[in-house]
Amino acid sequence: MIKRRVSGILLHPTSLPSDWGIGDFGPGAYEFIDFLCASGQRIWQMLPLGPTGYGDSPYQALSAFAGNPMLISPDLLLEEGLMQGDDMGKPDFPHDHVDFAGVIPFKHELLKKVHNNFLANKPAAIVQRYSRFCAEHAHWLEDFCLFAALKGFHQNRPWTSWPEALVQRSPGALSTWSQKLENEIERNRFIQFLFFDQWRKLHSYATSQSVKIIGDIPLFVAHDSSDVWSHQEWFYLDKKGQPTVVAGVPPDYFSETGQRWGNPLFDWQQLKNEGYSFWIKRFELLSFMFDFIRIDHFRGFASYWEIPADEETAVNGTWKKGPGSGLFHIIERDLCSNVSIIAEDLGVITKDVTEMLDELGYPGMGILQFGFEGVEEGSNSSLFLPHNHHFNQVIYTGTHDNDTVWGWWDKQPEEVKDFTRRYLNTDGSVIHRDMIRAALSSVASLAIFPMQDLLGCGNEARMNLPGTSSGNWQYRFPERDLFSDIADDLLKMTQLYDRTGVKKDTELTEPGINGT
Repeated sequence: MIKRRVSGILLHPTSLPSDWGIGDFGPGAYEFIDFLCASGQRIWQMLPLGPTGYGDSPYQALSAFAGNPMLISPDLLLEEGLMQGDDMGKPDFPHDHVDFAGVIPFKHELLKKVHNNFLANKPAAIVQRYSRFCAEHAHWLEDFCLFAALKGFHQNRPWTSWPEALVQRSPGALSTWSQKLENEIERNRFIQFLFFDQWRKLHSYATSQSVKIIGDIPLFVAHDSSDVWSHQEWFYLDKKGQPTVVAGVPPDYFSETGQRWGNPLFDWQQLKNEGYSFWIKRFELLSFMFDFIRIDHFRGFASYWEIPADEETAVNGTWKKGPGSGLFHIIERDLCSNVSIIAEDLGVITKDVTEMLDELGYPGMGILQFGFEGVEEGSNSSLFLPHNHHFNQVIYTGTHDNDTVWGWWDKQPEEVKDFTRRYLNTDGSVIHRDMIRAALSSVASLAIFPMQDLLGCGNEARMNLPGTSSGNWQYRFPERDLFSDIADDLLKMTQLYDRTGVKKDTELTEPGINGT
Protein backbone atom coordinates (compact mmCIF):
# COMPACT_ATOMS: atom_id res chain seq x y z
CA MET A 1 0.00 0.00 0.00
CA ILE A 2 1.02 3.64 -0.35
CA LYS A 3 2.82 4.42 2.90
CA ARG A 4 3.41 8.16 2.96
CA ARG A 5 2.53 11.37 1.17
CA VAL A 6 4.89 12.20 -1.69
CA SER A 7 4.70 13.94 -5.05
CA GLY A 8 6.58 14.07 -8.30
CA ILE A 9 6.77 15.09 -11.95
CA LEU A 10 5.81 13.31 -15.15
CA LEU A 11 8.47 13.88 -17.80
CA HIS A 12 9.67 11.55 -20.52
CA PRO A 13 13.48 11.57 -20.92
CA THR A 14 13.18 12.57 -24.59
CA SER A 15 11.80 15.92 -23.34
CA LEU A 16 14.95 16.78 -21.38
CA PRO A 17 17.42 19.48 -22.47
CA SER A 18 20.27 18.20 -24.62
CA ASP A 19 22.57 19.43 -27.37
CA TRP A 20 21.89 16.32 -29.45
CA GLY A 21 18.35 16.95 -30.69
CA ILE A 22 16.58 14.75 -28.15
CA GLY A 23 16.63 14.32 -24.39
CA ASP A 24 18.72 11.40 -23.12
CA PHE A 25 20.36 9.83 -20.04
CA GLY A 26 23.11 12.44 -19.99
CA PRO A 27 23.73 15.64 -17.99
CA GLY A 28 20.17 16.92 -18.47
CA ALA A 29 18.76 13.84 -16.71
CA TYR A 30 21.10 14.23 -13.73
CA GLU A 31 20.27 17.92 -13.50
CA PHE A 32 16.57 17.09 -13.54
CA ILE A 33 17.05 14.73 -10.60
CA ASP A 34 18.80 17.57 -8.78
CA PHE A 35 15.82 19.81 -9.58
CA LEU A 36 13.43 17.21 -8.16
CA CYS A 37 15.44 17.17 -4.94
CA ALA A 38 15.59 20.97 -4.73
CA SER A 39 11.82 21.23 -5.19
CA GLY A 40 10.97 18.52 -2.63
CA GLN A 41 9.83 15.93 -5.18
CA ARG A 42 10.44 12.24 -4.56
CA ILE A 43 9.06 10.80 -7.81
CA TRP A 44 10.07 10.92 -11.47
CA GLN A 45 7.48 9.29 -13.73
CA MET A 46 8.40 8.32 -17.29
CA LEU A 47 6.70 6.86 -20.34
CA PRO A 48 7.87 3.48 -21.74
CA LEU A 49 11.56 3.44 -22.68
CA GLY A 50 11.44 0.93 -25.55
CA PRO A 51 12.70 1.55 -29.12
CA THR A 52 9.94 3.32 -31.02
CA GLY A 53 8.69 2.36 -34.46
CA TYR A 54 6.28 4.04 -36.84
CA GLY A 55 4.77 7.20 -35.34
CA ASP A 56 7.53 7.52 -32.71
CA SER A 57 5.13 6.42 -29.96
CA PRO A 58 6.71 4.92 -26.83
CA TYR A 59 3.53 2.83 -26.57
CA GLN A 60 4.29 1.12 -29.92
CA ALA A 61 7.77 -0.21 -29.27
CA LEU A 62 9.77 -2.62 -31.39
CA SER A 63 10.36 -4.73 -28.27
CA ALA A 64 8.83 -5.18 -24.82
CA PHE A 65 12.35 -5.59 -23.40
CA ALA A 66 14.83 -3.54 -25.44
CA GLY A 67 15.76 0.08 -24.75
CA ASN A 68 15.46 3.08 -27.07
CA PRO A 69 18.89 3.89 -28.60
CA MET A 70 17.82 7.55 -28.91
CA LEU A 71 18.15 7.84 -25.11
CA ILE A 72 21.85 6.95 -25.12
CA SER A 73 23.83 10.05 -24.19
CA PRO A 74 26.72 11.05 -26.49
CA ASP A 75 28.08 13.22 -23.66
CA LEU A 76 28.51 10.14 -21.46
CA LEU A 77 30.06 8.22 -24.36
CA LEU A 78 32.61 11.01 -24.69
CA GLU A 79 33.38 10.81 -20.97
CA GLU A 80 33.92 7.04 -21.20
CA GLY A 81 36.20 7.33 -24.22
CA LEU A 82 33.85 5.46 -26.57
CA MET A 83 33.41 8.52 -28.73
CA GLN A 84 35.85 11.17 -29.86
CA GLY A 85 34.98 14.85 -30.12
CA ASP A 86 35.44 14.80 -33.89
CA ASP A 87 33.31 11.67 -34.48
CA MET A 88 30.20 13.75 -35.08
CA GLY A 89 29.71 17.50 -34.99
CA LYS A 90 27.02 18.88 -32.73
CA PRO A 91 23.77 18.76 -34.72
CA ASP A 92 21.78 21.86 -35.53
CA PHE A 93 18.46 20.53 -34.25
CA PRO A 94 15.68 22.57 -32.61
CA HIS A 95 15.75 22.81 -28.81
CA ASP A 96 12.00 23.20 -28.24
CA HIS A 97 10.85 19.93 -29.84
CA VAL A 98 12.19 16.61 -31.11
CA ASP A 99 12.71 16.41 -34.87
CA PHE A 100 12.51 12.61 -35.07
CA ALA A 101 13.07 12.53 -38.83
CA GLY A 102 16.47 14.17 -38.36
CA VAL A 103 17.49 12.82 -34.95
CA ILE A 104 16.97 9.10 -35.59
CA PRO A 105 19.32 8.69 -38.60
CA PHE A 106 21.87 11.04 -37.00
CA LYS A 107 22.05 9.03 -33.80
CA HIS A 108 22.15 5.69 -35.60
CA GLU A 109 25.20 6.87 -37.55
CA LEU A 110 26.80 8.14 -34.36
CA LEU A 111 26.25 4.80 -32.59
CA LYS A 112 27.79 2.95 -35.53
CA LYS A 113 30.97 4.97 -35.03
CA VAL A 114 30.86 4.29 -31.28
CA HIS A 115 30.64 0.56 -31.92
CA ASN A 116 33.58 0.73 -34.34
CA ASN A 117 35.59 2.60 -31.70
CA PHE A 118 34.77 -0.13 -29.19
CA LEU A 119 35.88 -2.89 -31.57
CA ALA A 120 39.16 -1.03 -32.23
CA ASN A 121 40.06 -0.63 -28.55
CA LYS A 122 37.92 -3.01 -26.42
CA PRO A 123 38.53 -1.44 -22.98
CA ALA A 124 38.74 -4.28 -20.44
CA ALA A 125 36.26 -2.78 -17.96
CA ILE A 126 33.64 -2.24 -20.65
CA VAL A 127 34.20 -5.69 -22.16
CA GLN A 128 33.53 -7.25 -18.77
CA ARG A 129 30.28 -5.34 -18.24
CA TYR A 130 29.24 -6.06 -21.82
CA SER A 131 29.75 -9.82 -21.45
CA ARG A 132 27.77 -9.88 -18.22
CA PHE A 133 24.93 -7.91 -19.83
CA CYS A 134 24.69 -10.30 -22.80
CA ALA A 135 24.48 -13.31 -20.49
CA GLU A 136 21.85 -11.77 -18.22
CA HIS A 137 19.58 -10.61 -21.07
CA ALA A 138 20.00 -13.50 -23.50
CA HIS A 139 16.33 -14.56 -23.26
CA TRP A 140 15.21 -11.54 -25.32
CA LEU A 141 18.42 -9.98 -26.63
CA GLU A 142 19.24 -12.41 -29.44
CA ASP A 143 15.76 -12.39 -30.99
CA PHE A 144 15.60 -8.60 -30.82
CA CYS A 145 19.05 -8.01 -32.32
CA LEU A 146 18.29 -10.30 -35.25
CA PHE A 147 14.90 -8.60 -35.69
CA ALA A 148 16.49 -5.14 -35.64
CA ALA A 149 19.17 -6.17 -38.14
CA LEU A 150 16.56 -7.66 -40.46
CA LYS A 151 14.43 -4.50 -40.26
CA GLY A 152 17.44 -2.42 -41.16
CA PHE A 153 18.25 -4.63 -44.13
CA HIS A 154 14.63 -4.46 -45.34
CA GLN A 155 14.45 -0.63 -45.14
CA ASN A 156 12.47 -0.78 -41.86
CA ARG A 157 9.48 -2.47 -43.51
CA PRO A 158 7.17 -4.50 -41.21
CA TRP A 159 8.26 -8.10 -40.68
CA THR A 160 5.15 -9.39 -42.48
CA SER A 161 6.58 -7.96 -45.74
CA TRP A 162 9.88 -9.88 -45.44
CA PRO A 163 10.54 -13.09 -47.40
CA GLU A 164 8.12 -15.85 -46.43
CA ALA A 165 10.84 -18.00 -44.89
CA LEU A 166 11.65 -15.20 -42.45
CA VAL A 167 8.00 -14.47 -41.71
CA GLN A 168 7.55 -18.15 -40.86
CA ARG A 169 10.90 -18.21 -39.01
CA SER A 170 12.28 -21.17 -40.94
CA PRO A 171 15.34 -22.45 -38.99
CA GLY A 172 17.39 -22.53 -42.17
CA ALA A 173 16.48 -18.94 -43.06
CA LEU A 174 17.21 -17.72 -39.53
CA SER A 175 20.61 -19.39 -39.58
CA THR A 176 21.50 -18.01 -43.02
CA TRP A 177 20.46 -14.46 -42.19
CA SER A 178 22.13 -14.56 -38.78
CA GLN A 179 25.44 -15.25 -40.51
CA LYS A 180 24.78 -12.69 -43.25
CA LEU A 181 23.94 -9.92 -40.77
CA GLU A 182 26.43 -10.93 -38.08
CA ASN A 183 28.03 -7.47 -37.85
CA GLU A 184 24.68 -5.66 -37.64
CA ILE A 185 23.44 -8.09 -34.98
CA GLU A 186 26.54 -7.50 -32.91
CA ARG A 187 26.16 -3.73 -33.25
CA ASN A 188 22.56 -3.87 -32.04
CA ARG A 189 23.66 -6.03 -29.12
CA PHE A 190 26.29 -3.48 -28.12
CA ILE A 191 23.85 -0.57 -28.49
CA GLN A 192 21.47 -2.31 -26.08
CA PHE A 193 24.33 -2.70 -23.64
CA LEU A 194 25.03 1.04 -23.84
CA PHE A 195 21.38 1.84 -23.11
CA PHE A 196 21.15 -0.38 -20.05
CA ASP A 197 24.60 0.60 -18.79
CA GLN A 198 23.74 4.30 -18.86
CA TRP A 199 20.30 3.62 -17.38
CA ARG A 200 21.80 1.64 -14.49
CA LYS A 201 24.04 4.58 -13.57
CA LEU A 202 21.21 7.11 -13.82
CA HIS A 203 18.88 5.01 -11.68
CA SER A 204 21.64 4.55 -9.13
CA TYR A 205 22.09 8.32 -8.94
CA ALA A 206 18.35 8.83 -8.48
CA THR A 207 18.36 6.30 -5.65
CA SER A 208 21.27 8.07 -3.97
CA GLN A 209 19.21 11.28 -4.05
CA SER A 210 16.10 9.54 -2.61
CA VAL A 211 14.23 9.90 -5.90
CA LYS A 212 12.07 6.95 -6.97
CA ILE A 213 11.30 6.28 -10.63
CA ILE A 214 7.94 5.16 -12.01
CA GLY A 215 8.22 3.22 -15.25
CA ASP A 216 5.36 2.52 -17.62
CA ILE A 217 4.30 -0.77 -19.18
CA PRO A 218 1.75 -0.94 -22.00
CA LEU A 219 -0.66 -3.85 -21.81
CA PHE A 220 -0.33 -4.62 -25.52
CA VAL A 221 2.75 -4.89 -27.71
CA ALA A 222 3.21 -3.55 -31.23
CA HIS A 223 2.48 -5.88 -34.14
CA ASP A 224 5.75 -4.86 -35.80
CA SER A 225 7.87 -5.98 -32.88
CA SER A 226 10.42 -8.60 -32.02
CA ASP A 227 8.02 -10.13 -29.50
CA VAL A 228 5.25 -10.83 -32.05
CA TRP A 229 7.62 -11.95 -34.80
CA SER A 230 9.52 -14.36 -32.54
CA HIS A 231 6.44 -15.73 -30.70
CA GLN A 232 3.56 -15.66 -33.15
CA GLU A 233 1.81 -18.44 -31.23
CA TRP A 234 1.07 -15.98 -28.40
CA PHE A 235 -1.20 -13.83 -30.59
CA TYR A 236 -4.28 -14.10 -32.81
CA LEU A 237 -2.64 -13.99 -36.25
CA ASP A 238 -3.40 -15.51 -39.63
CA LYS A 239 -0.94 -17.67 -41.60
CA LYS A 240 0.74 -14.58 -43.01
CA GLY A 241 1.33 -13.09 -39.59
CA GLN A 242 -1.41 -10.47 -39.85
CA PRO A 243 -3.72 -9.88 -36.84
CA THR A 244 -7.24 -11.26 -37.13
CA VAL A 245 -8.42 -9.06 -34.25
CA VAL A 246 -6.83 -5.94 -32.78
CA ALA A 247 -6.86 -3.89 -29.59
CA GLY A 248 -8.51 -0.57 -28.80
CA VAL A 249 -11.18 1.03 -26.66
CA PRO A 250 -14.82 1.84 -27.41
CA PRO A 251 -16.07 5.42 -27.88
CA ASP A 252 -15.09 7.52 -24.85
CA TYR A 253 -13.96 10.95 -23.66
CA PHE A 254 -11.14 11.08 -26.19
CA SER A 255 -12.94 9.90 -29.33
CA GLU A 256 -16.52 9.47 -30.56
CA THR A 257 -15.49 6.47 -32.65
CA GLY A 258 -13.25 4.97 -29.99
CA GLN A 259 -9.57 4.26 -30.47
CA ARG A 260 -8.40 1.53 -32.83
CA TRP A 261 -4.84 0.96 -31.64
CA GLY A 262 -4.15 -1.90 -34.02
CA ASN A 263 -2.07 -4.00 -31.60
CA PRO A 264 -2.51 -7.76 -31.95
CA LEU A 265 -4.39 -9.39 -29.08
CA PHE A 266 -2.84 -11.98 -26.79
CA ASP A 267 -3.98 -15.58 -26.82
CA TRP A 268 -4.26 -15.63 -23.04
CA GLN A 269 -4.91 -19.37 -22.88
CA GLN A 270 -1.69 -20.09 -24.76
CA LEU A 271 0.24 -17.75 -22.46
CA LYS A 272 -1.30 -19.44 -19.42
CA ASN A 273 -0.33 -22.86 -20.77
CA GLU A 274 3.28 -21.63 -20.86
CA GLY A 275 3.12 -20.34 -17.29
CA TYR A 276 2.86 -16.68 -18.37
CA SER A 277 6.63 -16.74 -18.95
CA PHE A 278 6.48 -13.65 -21.19
CA TRP A 279 4.79 -11.58 -18.48
CA ILE A 280 7.01 -12.88 -15.70
CA LYS A 281 10.15 -11.97 -17.65
CA ARG A 282 8.67 -8.61 -18.56
CA PHE A 283 7.92 -7.69 -14.96
CA GLU A 284 11.23 -9.10 -13.80
CA LEU A 285 13.11 -6.68 -16.05
CA LEU A 286 10.94 -3.66 -15.23
CA SER A 287 11.08 -4.36 -11.51
CA PHE A 288 14.86 -4.27 -11.83
CA MET A 289 14.79 -1.03 -13.83
CA PHE A 290 12.16 0.93 -11.88
CA ASP A 291 10.94 1.41 -8.34
CA PHE A 292 7.27 1.38 -9.37
CA ILE A 293 5.48 0.26 -12.53
CA ARG A 294 2.43 2.01 -13.94
CA ILE A 295 0.36 -0.38 -16.05
CA ASP A 296 -1.25 1.40 -18.96
CA HIS A 297 -4.82 0.24 -19.72
CA PHE A 298 -4.97 -1.96 -16.61
CA ARG A 299 -8.65 -2.63 -17.17
CA GLY A 300 -7.65 -4.84 -20.12
CA PHE A 301 -6.51 -7.53 -17.70
CA ALA A 302 -10.11 -7.82 -16.50
CA SER A 303 -11.74 -7.43 -19.93
CA TYR A 304 -10.54 -5.91 -23.18
CA TRP A 305 -12.13 -4.47 -26.33
CA GLU A 306 -11.67 -6.83 -29.30
CA ILE A 307 -12.02 -5.25 -32.76
CA PRO A 308 -12.11 -7.27 -36.00
CA ALA A 309 -8.96 -6.37 -37.92
CA ASP A 310 -10.90 -5.30 -40.99
CA GLU A 311 -12.83 -2.60 -39.06
CA GLU A 312 -11.61 0.95 -39.64
CA THR A 313 -12.78 2.28 -36.26
CA ALA A 314 -13.24 0.86 -32.77
CA VAL A 315 -17.03 1.20 -32.76
CA ASN A 316 -17.83 -2.40 -33.74
CA GLY A 317 -15.97 -4.32 -31.09
CA THR A 318 -16.84 -6.71 -28.25
CA TRP A 319 -15.66 -7.12 -24.68
CA LYS A 320 -13.55 -10.22 -24.00
CA LYS A 321 -12.46 -11.63 -20.67
CA GLY A 322 -8.83 -11.06 -19.69
CA PRO A 323 -6.57 -13.17 -17.43
CA GLY A 324 -7.76 -11.41 -14.26
CA SER A 325 -5.94 -11.14 -10.95
CA GLY A 326 -4.56 -14.68 -11.28
CA LEU A 327 -1.82 -13.40 -13.59
CA PHE A 328 -0.55 -10.97 -10.96
CA HIS A 329 -0.60 -13.58 -8.20
CA ILE A 330 1.59 -15.79 -10.40
CA ILE A 331 3.94 -12.89 -11.16
CA GLU A 332 4.30 -12.03 -7.48
CA ARG A 333 4.81 -15.70 -6.58
CA ASP A 334 7.49 -16.26 -9.21
CA LEU A 335 9.29 -12.98 -8.47
CA CYS A 336 9.08 -13.70 -4.72
CA SER A 337 7.90 -10.18 -3.93
CA ASN A 338 5.06 -7.74 -4.22
CA VAL A 339 5.53 -5.94 -7.53
CA SER A 340 5.09 -2.20 -6.97
CA ILE A 341 2.24 -1.40 -9.34
CA ILE A 342 0.06 1.62 -10.15
CA ALA A 343 -3.04 0.75 -12.18
CA GLU A 344 -4.22 3.10 -14.92
CA ASP A 345 -7.93 2.54 -14.39
CA LEU A 346 -9.36 5.36 -16.51
CA GLY A 347 -12.08 5.02 -19.13
CA VAL A 348 -14.95 2.52 -18.99
CA ILE A 349 -14.52 0.93 -15.55
CA THR A 350 -16.80 -1.98 -14.78
CA LYS A 351 -17.40 -4.08 -11.68
CA ASP A 352 -14.84 -6.72 -12.67
CA VAL A 353 -12.13 -4.03 -12.82
CA THR A 354 -12.94 -2.55 -9.39
CA GLU A 355 -13.11 -6.02 -7.86
CA MET A 356 -9.69 -6.89 -9.25
CA LEU A 357 -8.19 -3.64 -7.94
CA ASP A 358 -9.72 -4.24 -4.51
CA GLU A 359 -8.35 -7.78 -4.40
CA LEU A 360 -4.83 -6.79 -5.47
CA GLY A 361 -4.72 -3.54 -3.49
CA TYR A 362 -3.08 -1.60 -6.32
CA PRO A 363 -3.67 2.17 -6.29
CA GLY A 364 -5.68 3.55 -9.20
CA MET A 365 -5.55 6.98 -10.82
CA GLY A 366 -7.52 10.19 -10.71
CA ILE A 367 -7.35 13.12 -13.19
CA LEU A 368 -8.17 16.58 -11.85
CA GLN A 369 -9.11 17.93 -15.29
CA PHE A 370 -11.86 15.32 -15.56
CA GLY A 371 -13.13 16.23 -12.11
CA PHE A 372 -14.07 19.78 -13.06
CA GLU A 373 -15.76 18.98 -16.36
CA GLY A 374 -19.55 18.86 -16.48
CA VAL A 375 -19.98 19.03 -12.71
CA GLU A 376 -22.97 20.93 -11.37
CA GLU A 377 -22.63 22.88 -8.15
CA GLY A 378 -23.27 20.71 -5.12
CA SER A 379 -22.90 17.45 -7.05
CA ASN A 380 -20.66 14.67 -5.78
CA SER A 381 -20.85 12.77 -9.05
CA SER A 382 -17.22 13.18 -10.05
CA LEU A 383 -14.81 10.88 -8.27
CA PHE A 384 -11.95 12.99 -9.58
CA LEU A 385 -12.80 16.09 -7.55
CA PRO A 386 -10.43 16.46 -4.58
CA HIS A 387 -13.09 15.93 -1.90
CA ASN A 388 -13.75 12.45 -3.35
CA HIS A 389 -10.11 11.29 -3.43
CA HIS A 390 -8.83 8.53 -1.16
CA PHE A 391 -5.48 7.60 0.31
CA ASN A 392 -4.58 4.61 -1.90
CA GLN A 393 -4.71 6.64 -5.11
CA VAL A 394 -2.45 8.57 -7.49
CA ILE A 395 -3.78 12.01 -8.45
CA TYR A 396 -2.67 13.79 -11.62
CA THR A 397 -3.39 17.26 -12.92
CA GLY A 398 -3.29 15.48 -16.29
CA THR A 399 -1.28 12.77 -18.04
CA HIS A 400 0.59 12.51 -21.35
CA ASP A 401 -2.78 11.88 -23.05
CA ASN A 402 -4.38 15.05 -21.65
CA ASP A 403 -3.91 18.60 -22.81
CA THR A 404 -1.82 20.79 -20.53
CA VAL A 405 -3.78 22.55 -17.78
CA TRP A 406 -3.67 25.83 -19.72
CA GLY A 407 -4.62 24.12 -22.97
CA TRP A 408 -7.52 22.46 -21.18
CA TRP A 409 -8.57 25.70 -19.45
CA ASP A 410 -8.67 27.65 -22.69
CA LYS A 411 -11.20 25.18 -24.15
CA GLN A 412 -13.60 25.05 -21.20
CA PRO A 413 -17.04 26.71 -21.30
CA GLU A 414 -17.71 29.49 -18.84
CA GLU A 415 -19.77 27.30 -16.50
CA VAL A 416 -16.82 24.94 -15.99
CA LYS A 417 -14.46 27.86 -15.43
CA ASP A 418 -16.88 29.43 -12.96
CA PHE A 419 -17.22 26.20 -10.98
CA THR A 420 -13.44 25.69 -11.01
CA ARG A 421 -12.74 29.22 -9.80
CA ARG A 422 -15.16 28.88 -6.90
CA TYR A 423 -14.00 25.37 -5.99
CA LEU A 424 -10.30 26.31 -5.99
CA ASN A 425 -10.90 29.82 -4.63
CA THR A 426 -8.97 31.41 -7.48
CA ASP A 427 -9.38 33.95 -10.24
CA GLY A 428 -7.80 31.52 -12.72
CA SER A 429 -4.86 33.75 -13.60
CA VAL A 430 -2.38 31.03 -12.55
CA ILE A 431 -4.64 28.04 -13.10
CA HIS A 432 -1.67 25.69 -13.64
CA ARG A 433 -0.37 26.47 -10.16
CA ASP A 434 -3.88 26.22 -8.69
CA MET A 435 -4.30 22.73 -10.11
CA ILE A 436 -0.89 21.61 -8.83
CA ARG A 437 -1.79 22.99 -5.42
CA ALA A 438 -5.07 21.04 -5.53
CA ALA A 439 -3.19 17.84 -6.34
CA LEU A 440 -0.67 18.44 -3.55
CA SER A 441 -3.40 19.18 -1.02
CA SER A 442 -5.37 16.04 -1.91
CA VAL A 443 -5.71 13.25 0.64
CA ALA A 444 -4.29 10.89 -2.00
CA SER A 445 -0.85 9.65 -1.07
CA LEU A 446 0.79 10.34 -4.42
CA ALA A 447 0.39 13.49 -6.52
CA ILE A 448 1.91 13.75 -10.00
CA PHE A 449 1.89 16.61 -12.49
CA PRO A 450 3.48 16.90 -15.96
CA MET A 451 6.45 19.21 -16.35
CA GLN A 452 4.40 21.26 -18.82
CA ASP A 453 1.92 22.13 -16.06
CA LEU A 454 4.67 23.16 -13.67
CA LEU A 455 6.04 25.52 -16.34
CA GLY A 456 2.59 26.85 -17.27
CA CYS A 457 2.77 25.71 -20.90
CA GLY A 458 -0.17 25.93 -23.29
CA ASN A 459 -1.59 23.53 -25.85
CA GLU A 460 1.57 23.78 -27.98
CA ALA A 461 3.36 21.67 -25.35
CA ARG A 462 0.86 18.80 -25.34
CA MET A 463 2.64 15.44 -25.47
CA ASN A 464 0.01 13.30 -27.20
CA LEU A 465 -3.42 13.62 -28.76
CA PRO A 466 -5.07 10.16 -28.62
CA GLY A 467 -6.49 8.95 -31.90
CA THR A 468 -3.86 10.77 -33.99
CA SER A 469 -0.72 9.23 -35.48
CA SER A 470 1.51 12.23 -36.21
CA GLY A 471 2.83 15.32 -34.46
CA ASN A 472 3.00 13.68 -31.04
CA TRP A 473 5.74 12.90 -28.48
CA GLN A 474 7.83 15.90 -29.57
CA TYR A 475 7.74 18.16 -26.50
CA ARG A 476 11.01 19.39 -25.01
CA PHE A 477 11.72 22.08 -22.46
CA PRO A 478 14.74 24.41 -22.60
CA GLU A 479 17.27 24.18 -19.80
CA ARG A 480 16.65 27.79 -18.83
CA ASP A 481 13.15 26.84 -17.64
CA LEU A 482 14.57 25.22 -14.50
CA PHE A 483 14.76 28.52 -12.63
CA SER A 484 15.42 28.40 -8.91
CA ASP A 485 12.25 30.36 -8.16
CA ILE A 486 10.17 27.51 -9.65
CA ALA A 487 11.93 25.02 -7.40
CA ASP A 488 11.53 27.28 -4.35
CA ASP A 489 7.81 27.82 -4.96
CA LEU A 490 7.16 24.11 -5.52
CA LEU A 491 9.19 23.20 -2.43
CA LYS A 492 7.11 25.54 -0.26
CA MET A 493 3.85 24.06 -1.54
CA THR A 494 5.19 20.54 -1.12
CA GLN A 495 6.25 21.22 2.45
CA LEU A 496 2.93 22.92 3.23
CA TYR A 497 1.02 19.80 2.26
CA ASP A 498 3.53 17.39 3.84
CA ARG A 499 4.63 15.68 0.62
CA THR A 500 8.41 15.84 0.89
CA GLY A 501 8.47 12.26 2.16
CA VAL A 502 10.87 13.25 4.93
CA LYS A 503 9.64 11.71 8.17
CA LYS A 504 12.64 9.77 9.35
CA ASP A 505 15.94 9.21 7.65
CA THR A 506 15.17 5.48 7.38
CA GLU A 507 11.93 6.07 5.51
CA LEU A 508 13.68 7.52 2.50
CA THR A 509 14.85 4.09 1.41
CA GLU A 510 11.50 2.36 1.94
CA PRO A 511 9.31 1.59 -1.08
CA GLY A 512 6.25 3.78 -1.18
CA ILE A 513 3.76 1.59 -3.05
CA ASN A 514 3.02 -2.07 -2.38
CA GLY A 515 6.46 -2.50 -0.84
CA THR A 516 7.44 -4.94 1.86
